[in-house]
This record gives sequence, C-alpha cells and structure tokens, in this order.
Amino acid sequence: MNVDLFLRYAPRLADGVLVTAELVVLSVLIGAVIALPIALARLSGNRLLRAAAFAYGYFFRGTPLLAQVFLVYYGAGQFRAELEAVGLWTLFRDAFFCALFTFTLNTGAYQAEILRGAILAVPRGQWEAAEALGLKRPATLLKVILPQAFITALRPLGNEIILMIKASAIASVITVFDLMGVTRLAFARSFDFEVYLWAAAIYLAIVETMRRGWDRLETRLTRHLRMAP
Repeated sequence: MNVDLFLRYAPRLADGVLVTAELVVLSVLIGAVIALPIALARLSGNRLLRAAAFAYGYFFRGTPLLAQVFLVYYGAGQFRAELEAVGLWTLFRDAFFCALFTFTLNTGAYQAEILRGAILAVPRGQWEAAEALGLKRPATLLKVILPQAFITALRPLGNEIILMIKASAIASVITVFDLMGVTRLAFARSFDFEVYLWAAAIYLAIVETMRRGWDRLETRLTRHLRMAP
C-alpha cells in the first residue's frame, strides 16, 4: 500500500464520501415522498392517472441511469432560455443538482413499484374487515393497509438503497466530486491503480454498514411477527 499517496488523498476521499452520502440520502428520501403517490396512482381506478404513473415508471425503470443523467445534464442546456424564464436555470446548471434530480426520479420509480407490489400483497380481507368496521377508504389505507405494506416492502427497499449507493458512482461522469469522482481525480494525477482499490473498499464498507443497519431495523420492526403464536 502506498501510504504517502493514501495520506495525500484521504481528506479528498472523505469529502467524496460525504458527497456520495448526501446524494444518496437526499435522492432516496425525496424519491420516497413521490413514490407513494405514484404507487397509489398505479392502483387508481382513473385510467389517466394509471397511464401517467405507468409511463413514468416504464421510462425510468426501462432506461439506463447513465442515459438519464446525460439527458438531464446535457439536455437542460437546450432549454436554457425557458429555464431562465422560470428561474430554474441556476439549479440545472449545477452538476450536483442534475444528478440529484435524476437519481430522485429514478429511485422514485423503483420505490413506487415496490410499494405497489407490497400494497397488492396485503390480503383483500384486510380491506373488507376495515369496511365492516365502518372505516373510510383513506383511513383504511393509512391505518390498516400501508403499515402492513411497509413491512413487506422493507427488504426490497433496503436493496434499492444499496443499489443507489453503488449507482451513485455514475454522478462522477458529469463532474460531481463524489467518492468515485475524487478517485478518478486521484488516478489522473498519480496514475496509481491502487486508488480504485481504496474506492472499492470504501464502497464495500458503506454497503455492508447499510446492510447491517437495515437488518437491525427490519428485525426491530418485525419483532411482533416473530412473537406471534
């Protein structure tokens, strides 16, 4: 191990980890906010809502994330006048925002599909029992269906977060200095392939920490199921 090289770039790598964490956390959280309405739209009786939600998910789950990032980052410049007119150009000229915007839409589509499947997995009898108790449909969804659906969705949601951690490296191709962006910079200056081994080890550590933390969360939230007779 080249200790001198590691010590030289360790602070930059630490900054890159923080940028990666910020990018992933924000995109996953904002994606979760838009995922539930999209999932409910997919289950709606309104054909227009269903079609719009399906088209959104179909595009973002059916095309490469790299292509989506390029589409937003380079495509925004084609609409500079329109974006300046509505005061959004300041955001879309920033590489970090473009990556965050794209990642949010991408993970929102996947999370919506996960939630849709989890809602459908709740037995129909739960709806009928709530109706028999006189609960309105919104109350049934909020108090009966969604809590059960979220338990079912925990494992695939954890997998989606892990995938986003690894996919965040794509942001480096549009000059975002996340962990991979800093690694590429270090390699360009040192020509020492070892820096990529450091990056791989750091990504592995982040993913393993996330996996263990999510396992504990899942264990805690489902402990009542294991205790049931």
